[in-house]
Parts: sequence; structure tokens; C-alpha cells
Amino acid sequence: IFSRIRSFGSNDVVLTGGEPLLHREILPLCEMLHANGFRITIETAGIRDTTTPCDLMSISPKLSNSRPSDDEPAARIRRHESNRERPDIVRSLIGQYAYQLKFVVDSPTDFAEIEAYLMQFSGIEPGRVLLMPQGTDRDTLREKAVWLVPYCEAKGYRYCPRMQIEWFGNRRGT
Repeated sequence: IFSRIRSFGSNDVVLTGGEPLLHREILPLCEMLHANGFRITIETAGIRDTTTPCDLMSISPKLSNSRPSDDEPAARIRRHESNRERPDIVRSLIGQYAYQLKFVVDSPTDFAEIEAYLMQFSGIEPGRVLLMPQGTDRDTLREKAVWLVPYCEAKGYRYCPRMQIEWFGNRRGT
């Protein structure tokens, strides 16, 4: 598997999709990758603490805009709401790892929630905060960039475009 990964021309591995830290196999996988010289980024919602080998913890706390729709089962909505905000775990992760905090922004009304969330932590450098527009098509992403990019510039945050959608559309496997 290591030669296959290297065939892509990079020693960087990003573990994402769902919540990778919920799987017990993540620890031996990261240990093997690390022992073979790979740089590891784990994309997580910040809902589970870990001591997994990792070079960058990309933490994406879920804002209230991530709530499942009302037609979803009530148990799923309750589970989502009870797990989505775990500042104690996020605090632990940012204390252990190089990190970035990435928020998915749906509208300018999300800015107040992001600022309130960040106030829970001391010493968060603005350059470690990434804001990504919510959207699944190019036009929506471009419309949101009009107000999101200036906000990022004013706050010193990083704008995080969703290039996979720009390049490939909203498809699995990109």
C-alpha cells in the first residue's frame, strides 16, 4: 500500500470521510504510515480525543447550520446535537497537535457563532482558522465567496475554497 500511495507523488496522507477517529483501526494505520515516513492529516469534527500519530489535526467543529433536516429520524438529530459541540475535546486536540480549525459557513449569520466558538479558546491564531463556503455547486460557492472572502481578509482567517466541486462537481471519490 505504501508504494501505491507514493505513486501519487506525495508523502502526504489525509484521513477523512465520516469521522475517522471513531474507528479503532486509525491508531495502527497512523502508526504504520508514520513509521514509513508519511505526513498524516486527520480531518475530524473534534468529537473524540486521541493520541494517534498525526502531523496536522484538521478540526471542523459543526455549527448549528449542520443540523440534520427535520425529516431525519429524531434519534439522529438528538445524537448530532449532543455531539456537535465538544470544546473540551477540541481544547485537548489543539494542545497536542499542530492544528487548524475549519468551519463550514452557510450564511453571514454564521459569523457570530464562529466568533463565540473561538472565544472559548485562548491563543487561537487567526491564520489557523479556515472558513469554507457551504455548497454543492459552483454557482453557490462563487456567490458565497463574494461575502466570505472579504470577511476572512478582515479577520485574518484563511478562505478555503471547495476546489473538488469546482473541478469535478459534487461527486463521490473526489
